[in-house]
Amino acid sequence: MSDSLDDERERIREQKKRELQQRLENGGELRADESASGEPATPTEPIAIEGEAHLTDVVDTHDVVLVDCYADWCGPCQMIEPTIEALAAETDAAVAKVDVDQHQQLAQQLGARGVPTLILYADGEPVERMVGAQDRATLESLISQHG
Repeated sequence: MSDSLDDERERIREQKKRELQQRLENGGELRADESASGEPATPTEPIAIEGEAHLTDVVDTHDVVLVDCYADWCGPCQMIEPTIEALAAETDAAVAKVDVDQHQQLAQQLGARGVPTLILYADGEPVERMVGAQDRATLESLISQHG
């Protein structure tokens, strides 16, 4: 692993520790939409997208968003699911999941012609698009480049 990746992970761990410490100091309460720094908290679990407006809100709220266009029946989608969950928990990127069967029109708008399609947004704009299963190191690298 590279030093910069280790540094990034350590920074994220420290941020999580501060958030937990603040929660303890506040009697266990931390606003669900706010981190210890007062900025919108990055969710530690993937966000199930409910439609175009919801996706727009998520992309507008967070600096870096990894969108996973998936299908339940897709083998490669199931293969990368643990990686997607780990990225949500361990990186500063918000992770959004779009079920292409439930949201066919949104999937078309996103250009998801195959599954999984992964789209990385930075500052509200799509900056990377990948089709097919990707390894964790590739996704972490892209997130850190744009984070």
